[in-house]
Amino acid sequence: MPTTQSIPNAEPDWADDMEQRVLDRALERVAVLGWNRRLVRAACAAEGLSLGDEELLLPNGARDLIALLWRRHDARAMATLAEIDPATLKIRERIARAVDARLEATDADREATRRLSGFLHLPTNADLGATLTWATADQLWRWAGDTASDWNHYTKRLILSGIIGPAMTLRLFDGPEAADAYVAARIDNVMSFEKWKAGKDFDAPARKVGELLSRLRYGAKT
Repeated sequence: MPTTQSIPNAEPDWADDMEQRVLDRALERVAVLGWNRRLVRAACAAEGLSLGDEELLLPNGARDLIALLWRRHDARAMATLAEIDPATLKIRERIARAVDARLEATDADREATRRLSGFLHLPTNADLGATLTWATADQLWRWAGDTASDWNHYTKRLILSGIIGPAMTLRLFDGPEAADAYVAARIDNVMSFEKWKAGKDFDAPARKVGELLSRLRYGAKT
């Protein structure tokens, strides 16, 4: 008689639970094998999964494992930030605290994260790195209280994404002090940008085009 493990639909959370178990097995082996198909097979085999189960659970192979680890680190950072009331901090302090929490979340998996960084820097994986970093930036900004729904929503996340990646690399290869100095300097840049754009009407060009088109269609206002 087949076991519950061999029937993915037997329980609603089979996939979620098995993903985390396979990730744990992968973390035990990644220092030797690296992030690749070999690692995926070894981690799945350690949990008794067949090749068919592996294809079902991790259709994108190592990319899926990378995403699982990245999101585990996101969850770890958000758990830390949940203990802090962002309203008690200035916006500069909120962003610094948020980035620091996300960087610290990788410490327990340092070697795996070092190899993860190299994996995401490959041209073929740049899309995955950008997607994961953007999602992280979005979570950190939301924790910081950002509710922007206009173009500011995107610029803030783009800027923070540009801070997270290099800061993580610095922390992994040059140490926390180098990462902290980099983050502090980049946050100064963010604050300068926020001051520069304050009060500027970036929608004015679009409005002018709309008014011009309206005059062309309906005639000049009298």
